[in-house]
Amino acid sequence: MKKITVLILAVCMVSMSSAQTNNFESSRRVSTRGYAEKEVTPDIVYISISLREYFVDGNTKNKVDIETLEKQLYDAALAIGVKKEDFNIQNIYSYNYDSSKKKENKQLLQAKQYRIKVSNLNGLNTMLDQVDPKGIQNTSINGYDHSQKRQIEKELKVAAVQDARTNAEIIATATGDKIGKVLAINDNSSFGWNDILPTPRMYAMSAKAEMADATSAGTGENLDINVRPIKLACNIDGIFELL
Repeated sequence: MKKITVLILAVCMVSMSSAQTNNFESSRRVSTRGYAEKEVTPDIVYISISLREYFVDGNTKNKVDIETLEKQLYDAALAIGVKKEDFNIQNIYSYNYDSSKKKENKQLLQAKQYRIKVSNLNGLNTMLDQVDPKGIQNTSINGYDHSQKRQIEKELKVAAVQDARTNAEIIATATGDKIGKVLAINDNSSFGWNDILPTPRMYAMSAKAEMADATSAGTGENLDINVRPIKLACNIDGIFELL
């Protein structure tokens, strides 16, 4: 019985010693952060365009209706490569047109706002030129995007992980150690494509709009597209084994 007890105690002591050794070995690790960044110019723009009906020369019997203006914009958008599913109605509303001071002469005119995803930035002015400038109420940019977004994010994450390992190797070299396998990875990246704030700028629509009757509905505005590059950054935390 005593021999069995002694044997059990010996096994326990060996197990405890082994556990302490394993805990010590597992504590030999280094934590680092990898960083990568890239400057990217968005190649997709989301355009907001508002159209509204108007009377030609103020003649309430000669109205340019919203359907006509919408077809002009729709056909022009498809002509520069916009897909049907990327041409969407964002809002519908109406407004009163006063042909005189008499209340009975008030008429209700229709207006629509559209959100269009455009990848052919060079075709924007061409698209707007195909729409009656008197029917254009306003235009603006309400978002940017990139066609290779996922690939860019992947490249940045790979570069950040490699940077984390390089940083770990620098630390290990300083302590006379080497880097082994990665024990843990924490992805802290948040690219925030939706946080890109557009800075829309507008200018008068050259001669065609300037010659439009100032009394008609719509000011005829065009977009001055100047898409600036944005900087995307990625942070990756890594824990590496020290050998």
